[in-house]
Amino acid sequence: MPQLAQRMGRAKPSAIMVIAETAKQLKAAGRDIISFSIGVPNFLPGEHVYAAARQSLSHDSGQYGSNRGSDALLDAFLKHIEALGFTGYGRLNVSIGIGAKQVLYNLAEALLNDGDEICFPAPYWTTYHDIADIVGAKVNVLHCGSEQHYKLTPRQLETALARKPKVFLFNNPSNPSGMVYTREEIAALANVLAQYPDTWIVTDDIYNSMVFDGIGYHNFVFARPELRERLIFVDSISKTYGMPGWRVGLIAGPEQVAKAVTTLNSNHITSVPEVVAAAAIAAFSGPQDVPQAKCKEFAQRRDVVLAALAKISGVVCPRPQGAFYAFPDISVAFGKSHNGTRIETDVDFCAALLGAKGVACVPGSAFGEPRAMRISYTCPAAQLEPGLARITEFFAELS
Repeated sequence: MPQLAQRMGRAKPSAIMVIAETAKQLKAAGRDIISFSIGVPNFLPGEHVYAAARQSLSHDSGQYGSNRGSDALLDAFLKHIEALGFTGYGRLNVSIGIGAKQVLYNLAEALLNDGDEICFPAPYWTTYHDIADIVGAKVNVLHCGSEQHYKLTPRQLETALARKPKVFLFNNPSNPSGMVYTREEIAALANVLAQYPDTWIVTDDIYNSMVFDGIGYHNFVFARPELRERLIFVDSISKTYGMPGWRVGLIAGPEQVAKAVTTLNSNHITSVPEVVAAAAIAAFSGPQDVPQAKCKEFAQRRDVVLAALAKISGVVCPRPQGAFYAFPDISVAFGKSHNGTRIETDVDFCAALLGAKGVACVPGSAFGEPRAMRISYTCPAAQLEPGLARITEFFAELS
């Protein structure tokens, strides 16, 4: 019988989706489940987005679109990133994809040869390691524990770059930790990056509009403009606009990289559908009241989560300042038992929590940090405090 390609031995399902599917099945079977597992914003975009989609459908051409993206979409994105601080970019610096995940996969194919090294901080989004494995890259994980607030230090970065990796991948605000780097922290890392000109820099910053406490969004290229010749910024409509199912991701970077991604699109996806492009244009260009209101709401939810976790003895949770995640260190539970169930790892903990209390969280090991778990606090508002209360009860019952 014919065999699958060897790369499939390196491919594995998303750990996050496995947990989410388990919770979904338990709920379908009648269990009272509160899910803090999947990272979806759980709100819908403004009516102007749907109006634009309906208008597009009424004038549908039925034709293929541009591999790079329609001029109107590219222009809307360029205006969007200019407001963030990315100035001097044009259409040739931009390209699209079916969500940020597919954009990242295209970038891996465009930038990494088999055996090339890619480095990124941990905790990291699960897909980073998965994509690197599939394309045959060597991964250097830079461990950043709770004791350093899950943030990369300049010394760690310098040590990693001294190995001459082909790509440095960075995520700010962070999934899974919700941590946001300050202007000063970004500048310090940018100064290190400037010393190593042979490494591509990919900043996956799809939560750039979900930043709390007035800390602001900052990028390496703002601190060191000369980095723009090798820095690729990744964005998406999924989180900011409550549109994960619409699947639109974009990059801004050097012309040669945008051209490479566009060429891959011509072989992979051809184009984004017209109706989807119209909705994305409306999201970028229209009223921003919905995402702004949701950012404030998520900041308030963050405070509720932190207040609950602070009351659990031994649990440490650095203060997230963006996205919609908390990432508490739960290692205080290791070596203990819950109603006879021994807990030795984060996977044990999350399995026992789901089984005993019906609360679904993702083990931190999925993100390269096995002492923690991820709480996504985008669930229906009425479920947030009851879910946190169940977690508190679970800890209190450990022996």
